Amino acid sequence: MNIILAEENEIENEQLVLTDHRATHIVKVLRAEIGDSVRLGVINGLKGTGIIETIEKKHPRSVSIRVNLTEAMNSRPQIDLIVALARPIMMRRILSQATALGVGRFLITHANRVEKSFWEASLLEQENYQEHLLLGLEQAVDTRMPEVSYHRRFKPFIEDVIPSIAEEYSHLLLAHPDAELTLTQGMKGNAERILLAIGPEGGWVDFEVNKFTEAGFQTCSLGERILKVDTAVISIHSRISQILEMKTSLETVPE
Repeated sequence: MNIILAEENEIENEQLVLTDHRATHIVKVLRAEIGDSVRLGVINGLKGTGIIETIEKKHPRSVSIRVNLTEAMNSRPQIDLIVALARPIMMRRILSQATALGVGRFLITHANRVEKSFWEASLLEQENYQEHLLLGLEQAVDTRMPEVSYHRRFKPFIEDVIPSIAEEYSHLLLAHPDAELTLTQGMKGNAERILLAIGPEGGWVDFEVNKFTEAGFQTCSLGERILKVDTAVISIHSRISQILEMKTSLETVPE
């Protein structure tokens, strides 16, 4: 936890009182004392610091913090992610790790090789998946909460939802091991916002690949090795981020 995050309504008169796991973290991990400063942020709001004014180290633990928020919220990440619904344990890792790397929007969809039972998981409830997004934000020292939407039917998702948002992106990319183009080749031209689609264990079936292609997606491959979904998310996100950074560097080099 590299930043303490709070809801806006938890702060009153520039004062934040913590009595939950955040207080425990401050006491046991940070080992903070009265007068110490901690990183602090409001979910979907400003960041800054807080000065500890009172602290109770024994159960029930409590920490009172004087809040000073002066830093703007991070800009929205350039990468949004479509991912076929994975097993809950893997989905938790994807949500937290991708949020830490920087994802503005998660669009989670069904696919032919997704077990229907996955849609009954409690992780689909906001109060359950949001805790994993918070873990990612706390790791990355960010306050901007990613958007999350679930789409139980693939065909309406690809035919109705995707066309309604496609114009927001400069590149629509589909990770597919049989693709002829590399990721770098698929990202030619000016890159602004990227929508990346990653399939389930076993990959997208031909029908799904064709529907993505019809919707304007460019299929790209990372090479011959087949990765697990959570590994693929991290690997491809990192590669895209590197390509975006290189493009930005080239654009800012003086002539």
